[in-house]
Amino acid sequence: MNLFSDIRALVLDCLQAMVADGALPQGLDFSNVAVEPPRDPAHGDMATNAAMVLAKPAGLKPREIAEALAAALTADTRIDSADVAGPGFLNLRLSSALWQGVVATALKDGQGFGRSDMGQGARVNVEFVSANPTGPMHVGHTRGAVVGDALCNLLAFAGYEVTREYYINDGGAQVDVLARSAFERYREAHGLSPEIAEGLYPGEYLIEVGEALKGEFGDTFLDQPEAVWLETVRNFATDRMMGMIREDLAALGVRMDVYSSEKALYGTGQIETAIAKLKAQGLIYEGVLEPPKGKTPEDWEPREQTLFRSTQHGDDVDRPIMKSDGSWTYFAPDIAYHSNKIDRGFDMLIDIFGADHGGYVKRMKAAVSALSGGKVPLEVKLIQLVKLFKNGEPFKMSKRAGTFVTLRDVVDEVGADVTRFVMLTRKNDATLDFDFDKVLEQSRDNPVFYVQYAHARICSVLRKASDMGVATDDMALAGAALSALDDPAELALMRKLAEWPRIVELAARTQEPHRISAYLSELAAEFHGLWNRGNDTPALRFVQEGDLATTSAKIALARGTGVVISAGLAILGVTPVTEMR
Repeated sequence: MNLFSDIRALVLDCLQAMVADGALPQGLDFSNVAVEPPRDPAHGDMATNAAMVLAKPAGLKPREIAEALAAALTADTRIDSADVAGPGFLNLRLSSALWQGVVATALKDGQGFGRSDMGQGARVNVEFVSANPTGPMHVGHTRGAVVGDALCNLLAFAGYEVTREYYINDGGAQVDVLARSAFERYREAHGLSPEIAEGLYPGEYLIEVGEALKGEFGDTFLDQPEAVWLETVRNFATDRMMGMIREDLAALGVRMDVYSSEKALYGTGQIETAIAKLKAQGLIYEGVLEPPKGKTPEDWEPREQTLFRSTQHGDDVDRPIMKSDGSWTYFAPDIAYHSNKIDRGFDMLIDIFGADHGGYVKRMKAAVSALSGGKVPLEVKLIQLVKLFKNGEPFKMSKRAGTFVTLRDVVDEVGADVTRFVMLTRKNDATLDFDFDKVLEQSRDNPVFYVQYAHARICSVLRKASDMGVATDDMALAGAALSALDDPAELALMRKLAEWPRIVELAARTQEPHRISAYLSELAAEFHGLWNRGNDTPALRFVQEGDLATTSAKIALARGTGVVISAGLAILGVTPVTEMR
């Protein structure tokens, strides 16, 4: 049940009737007609822009259309009033029975309330995290992991078939650096002093890897040249790091469906095949690029390279795919990897990258456009930085220095649920402040606490109602006499509940899971507001001593609110609490 969609359908029916009656011309495009909550709730329950968007193509004044549409709408029993505002906006007030019906529907549908078939089963691949397997995950990876996982939950809730994927960057120079760093810890495990040269990873997390290498290979590699041990140590260390990363993701409640390896693309013909697809389209050529911005001609050494004509698919410049020594650039295996995704039949690809990959977006979009013939869209979400604070001081991190704050540091400090919710309080492309002290505060200023407290209060009042003999199962509550819920504060809460299906579709369409956390905060505020009014007005309390019928109706409203909070938290990957400690 999406009440906003239902009323929009009513608006469109009225507009079509106006066309049939000659009040509007034929051939109008109604696709931009919207029905949304008004900016000011005092103006009504819903508002439509129909008259504003149709006035020009219809050759009529907006108010003319709005007044005629208002008359048509008020003939429907669902609409109590339709008032023209300003130049032609139309504010609608709906019957109380509609809002009360939302509560009954939420109780009958349970966790399915708000689910959408918007995705129509389209297959979506979401690649996220994809951290280099050179160490444990840090707090920046944490935000990307949470955003990616919540986005997958959201898209699945909105009717998409979602695959979660992690791309293991195990084919580049960084894994050779990992191997050399681990080898020094292997030497340390044998009682030798490690030589952590500049450029190696100095983190203590590699001490355990060195011990494990000793346990597996003994002193086999001591005093051996790098050529003897590099590949073995590299594979061993990479596997250990991926094991650590999988454990980190599990601690955060993140699961992956697929792990794909960059290394597996080399020597298998996949890169060559992908490049051949582009070459067949005339998109691969030998050429010389212009000097990059900021370079003077004296600094630039023009040389012929093998280039991808990415400018034909929206990029700013063409991109090299092969180095002068004949080896592939880092872009080439990424082209092959995305070609592989397209070949697997996905209808849409989503990549979640760190903010430092901003310059990579256009070339990757160009490659996917070329490989799919423009049929498979690629959306790229950039994850901005997380600034950590504790005791009023900023936390610094440096992966190479081995002093970074890890994912496990954050989860161990505040828990996975708090970590996830806070990471989703801002849009992915906005910097996020994470204050260890504030996220554990029990106050309205802490959105995690405020939403969880609402759910705990609902569970508490359900227990109390049950103790006095009220049937609190959802089916019984759905049959309660909900017409008793007619106070403005109760109706305000019901109106907020009715927004849930609309918010799900809006968040899924924009691929912005932070909209869910924002909505839950608003819903919690409405619930707490009604609860607090009950302190001053006994008739608004959820439990009415000696009046089972009224209590059932009010408990139905509370439980309906709990259903939506629980569903929203599930999308965020957060477990709702039943009591506060």
